[in-house]
Amino acid sequence: MTDQALSGRVALVTGGTRGIGLATARALVEAGATVVLTGRDEARAKEAAASVGASGLALDVTDAKAVSSLVRGVAKEHGKLDIVVANAGIMEDALLGMIREEAVDTTLSTNVAGTLHTVQAAARAMMRKKTGSIVVLASIVGEYGSAGQTLYAASKAAVANIARSAAKELGRSGIRVNAVAPGVIETDLTAGLSEDAKAENASRTPLGRLGRPEEVAKAIRFLVSDEASFITGQVLGIDGGLVL
Repeated sequence: MTDQALSGRVALVTGGTRGIGLATARALVEAGATVVLTGRDEARAKEAAASVGASGLALDVTDAKAVSSLVRGVAKEHGKLDIVVANAGIMEDALLGMIREEAVDTTLSTNVAGTLHTVQAAARAMMRKKTGSIVVLASIVGEYGSAGQTLYAASKAAVANIARSAAKELGRSGIRVNAVAPGVIETDLTAGLSEDAKAENASRTPLGRLGRPEEVAKAIRFLVSDEASFITGQVLGIDGGLVL
């Protein structure tokens, strides 16, 4: 991708204070976009945003009214909204018989409802100009399953199908919707894995290592760019060949 390929574009990245979200915000800024990132904590969001040359706002994606208000505000302030990356999400591993009721509510309200709220609000904002690109964060686990991650897998399978269905609905309005499905990436979500677990995952990956946040971010940057202008409704695996 050429430098400044996203010059003049306005982008919103939810869950952008760390990991893949922060790496994505940085990649979009480097490509010339004006970026707003969000996080649950306002101070942390502003600090993270400042580190990559973006703006930071507080947002709880489980609050549909808050999501709608923030998206409208960003679009109004900048005159448009070209790119939305629905990255906010959580993961709590547990064997099937040990999944807590509270974890079900929290995971589904954040990963599924939160993504749906974000896509819904983004679509409304983009409809006015009949153009835009949305990327949601699914997971290889959501595509293929994983022992001890039934709840997380279910939530991410839903996210992938939000992308597929929204793409079919919004394509006639010039809005593209895609998903990325990362494998095991070195982020805070995987920081709790033991060194043995990391080594095992790396050994099962044909490329022989874990992924890096910036590798996912670069794929997202491609999907929201004009270079991907005829790509929509896809779930792109970024897993080093883990599921081959």
